Amino acid sequence: MPPLLQGANEKSKGFELSTQSITLGNVEITRVVEWSGPILTAQFIIPDSDEETWRRNEDWLAPDFWTPADDAYRCHVQSWVLRSEGKTIVVDTGIGNDRERPQVPQFAGLQTNFLARLRNAGVEPEEVDYVVNTHIHYDHVGWNTQWENGQWVPTFPNATYLIPQDDNRYFDPEGSQRRRPPRDQHERVRWEGSRLVFNDSIAPIHQAGQSLLWENSHRIDGNLLLEAAPGHTPGSSVLSLRSGTDRAVFVGDMLHSPVQVLGPDWNSCFCDDLRLAAQTRRTYLSRAAEQRELVIPAHWPGHSAAEVKKDGNGFAIAAWSSFPRN
Repeated sequence: MPPLLQGANEKSKGFELSTQSITLGNVEITRVVEWSGPILTAQFIIPDSDEETWRRNEDWLAPDFWTPADDAYRCHVQSWVLRSEGKTIVVDTGIGNDRERPQVPQFAGLQTNFLARLRNAGVEPEEVDYVVNTHIHYDHVGWNTQWENGQWVPTFPNATYLIPQDDNRYFDPEGSQRRRPPRDQHERVRWEGSRLVFNDSIAPIHQAGQSLLWENSHRIDGNLLLEAAPGHTPGSSVLSLRSGTDRAVFVGDMLHSPVQVLGPDWNSCFCDDLRLAAQTRRTYLSRAAEQRELVIPAHWPGHSAAEVKKDGNGFAIAAWSSFPRN
């Protein structure tokens, strides 16, 4: 198994699905896990992957990312809290409670104590300055809102929500004619689910006047830059961190599993534009390898993040982050 990264300032706060922090440069990064467990099979989630690669790398893919006995894909749904230049930023907001989610029945009507976990990390909802939605999927925007007094209202009442304009156009039910026809019944269910997601997690943010729609790139502060990274969805984005000599990139759903580091052309079943998603994945993995960026995906359990290196026509894990296995 690749080594742990050295030198990160780490502190464990000991909570259910524990919360931990590391510091890169002048930016503190805290992991807050909303949900953890198996979802479908690895072959379903990464349909282009081959069983031989999974088996050959079983010693480190299992048990954190994969259960060989039943081919179960294992993941976290988690948010990242950044403290940078005196501001508090939440990157992706998970599934949320009380949702109708036909595309993933196990998340329908979910009830978690996510806000308590956020408070355990030292963050009150009123103190959040920015919310970053890397893209508009149900497991990245759910806690944008909560149900109060018979309506969906922003969970973070003083925050500016940074939402990619291209995803906003694509998933807005009023612009549904922009979308290609669904490939199959599974995708039809997902599309109906996306309408619900927009209505309960995005539209209320617009109505409250708290959204900022951005295109191409958007600088949050001297350390943090949002960049378009389309393919998984039209508006998918990454958040790049540059502070001192430290580098990191929050890649959202560009990498559902570390097996995609080994096979960067392998898309997830949730990717919209397969060619572009693979091209974008290669571009950012190449940059991460060249610049020694810590790659921080949305859904990896275990150490949750890693440095990568070039390995033939693909890449390999060079070192895991110093986040404790979770």
